[in-house]
Amino acid sequence: MTSPPSTYHVLLIDDDPSLTAPLQEALELLAGYAVTVASDGGAGLEALWARRPDCVVVDIRMPGVDGYQLIRAVRGDPETTDIPLVVLSALAQETQTLAGFLSGADAYLYKPIDLDELLAAVKQAIELTATERQRRLTDLTVE
Repeated sequence: MTSPPSTYHVLLIDDDPSLTAPLQEALELLAGYAVTVASDGGAGLEALWARRPDCVVVDIRMPGVDGYQLIRAVRGDPETTDIPLVVLSALAQETQTLAGFLSGADAYLYKPIDLDELLAAVKQAIELTATERQRRLTDLTVE
């Protein structure tokens, strides 16, 4: 007997529709997630506040509110601070990755993305407890 599909809700925020369409399909079909897509950071914040997702997958470079700003807004709001955040970006320099983690991301993945890697990162981020999330951020700032 198979288990029922996941009822987790994932918010995917990226300004590239050629990427969001296949990622939405993969998250829905392969993992059973309900997926909402937003095309920029401002729309992403509106979608996040309208319906608290179980995980946010966000690009960094977007018009208006960028991914770093979005992550800091989510982490700075007591109502949303524990929402898992996964960065998916073409920005692959060590300083950019560190900035993502210091902003509060739970994972930082690089484009082009391997679907198995994305699915694993979303699953791990959802399973991360608030205490573990805070400990990871503290460890980054102490090192």
